Amino acid sequence: MQTSVVVLAVSLLCLCVAEGEANSTQDHDNVRAVRELGHCKYNIYHLFQQQENRLKDTEKHLEHLKKELKGNQVAFGAALGDVGNVGPFHYEITLLYKKIFSNSGSYNPSTGIFTAPVRGVYYFSFSGHNQSTRPMGVKLMKNGVQMTTAYNHPGPAHAVTATNGMILQLEVGDQVYMRLFANTWIFDNIHSLSTFIGHLLYSL
Repeated sequence: MQTSVVVLAVSLLCLCVAEGEANSTQDHDNVRAVRELGHCKYNIYHLFQQQENRLKDTEKHLEHLKKELKGNQVAFGAALGDVGNVGPFHYEITLLYKKIFSNSGSYNPSTGIFTAPVRGVYYFSFSGHNQSTRPMGVKLMKNGVQMTTAYNHPGPAHAVTATNGMILQLEVGDQVYMRLFANTWIFDNIHSLSTFIGHLLYSL
């Protein structure tokens, strides 16, 4: 009888141990599955983050290319037009070059002012024509400050033209325009003798 009890007790103990091992193995598998699931979620999140960052970088690059394209299209060329003599005045005036040959949109013929749409380095040139018996003086202005001039002094009667040009670094919104000196003349006709041109060399 005692032997039977011992055998039964040992059998029950072995069964409990086996069930415990089975439960332990199942718990271990569950923990591993949870860990693998978490690791998978982390990898997916990390992948999405990488893709999002790449998308943002691509958008920034496209925006930069758009700005470069816009910058490369900045140019204008204009003449005073068939106006005859302009001046003299006892004060300086801003010249209005209303005969437009080309204009990407940054030059306003109603005001005579070019406004920089992008930060960059620009080239401007201009010419002034008149009869040499009268003085002619024009100057290139940037935000109210004189950059350079072209001037014809009075002399023997003949037609003369003065030209000049300058490279300027401009910020967005900077304004460039031409002014006629006080007490001087400038002349233009259908042949576009007095001109004002500018274009972007490269953006910054």
